[in-house]
Amino acid sequence: MEVHLGISSFKKNGNTVVTSGTFDGVHIGHQKLIESINTIAKQINGKSVLITFWPHPRLVLDPNNGNVKLLNTFEEKAELLEKAGLDHLIRIPFTREFSLLKSEDFIRNILVDGIGTKKLIIGYDHRFGHNREGSFEALKIDGPKYGFDVEEIPRQDIEHIGVSSSKIRNHLKNGEIHLSNQYLGREYSISGTVIKGNKLGRTIGFPTANIQVNSDLKLIPSKAAYAVNIKSRNNIYKGMLNIGVRPTINGFERVIETNIFNFNEEIYGETITIFFVRMIRQEIKFPSLDALKLQLIEDKATAMKWL
Repeated sequence: MEVHLGISSFKKNGNTVVTSGTFDGVHIGHQKLIESINTIAKQINGKSVLITFWPHPRLVLDPNNGNVKLLNTFEEKAELLEKAGLDHLIRIPFTREFSLLKSEDFIRNILVDGIGTKKLIIGYDHRFGHNREGSFEALKIDGPKYGFDVEEIPRQDIEHIGVSSSKIRNHLKNGEIHLSNQYLGREYSISGTVIKGNKLGRTIGFPTANIQVNSDLKLIPSKAAYAVNIKSRNNIYKGMLNIGVRPTINGFERVIETNIFNFNEEIYGETITIFFVRMIRQEIKFPSLDALKLQLIEDKATAMKWL
């Protein structure tokens, strides 16, 4: 897959099958859309193209909303789209100026002059242009005028899946990992750098790797203990992870720390990836470290069942 940082780096060929959107999460609904454009592109001996926008439009249009969190960084999104078989990913800078672009200008400047769209595939509720004025009905009129066909993914094909990026975010915020993973079609993941903590876990037999997530925009699941898989140095390990303030020791700052089973390597400063499998329990305050240790023994047994 080729990644283009802007429309100017894309070489127009006039035989492309295109879709557009933010595609945060690249969930199973998105995957269905990508599968459609890939299939049609092969049928016409063309290329599949996805136009996405970065930063996420909500970050530009509502910059004071600190609650906007994303399922993917751009790099994660690109990796997932490449795995889905996409040929070209075009990242268009989303600015306030761009948000004022009228739908017809978007069609003419980007879809026609920039890409040379042969066929446009959109979701049933997709809208574009200033104030979301562009619609499937408008595209059916404007598309033939500019020389491309338009196809809408039927409402029932999307709704029977019952998935949206917003729904996945809500499940993650509620610790409902099994549901978010079902809608994503994979385990939700976060990546971060291993940093030094207070090493308290070692004193009770559960050493942990503390993680500093690499993006402030990345959505972190709710405070709880989780069964996880961990990727370190291209190897996958089983483990359990805690997100929270560690109330047993009167902590107040959120930490993300993982106990990697059967692992004793030094990985400070390295990047690891956590794949969430299932929530074990909510974070609670224990009367003592001994009580916490007993719970961690039980948590590990629970995690191994899920893993």
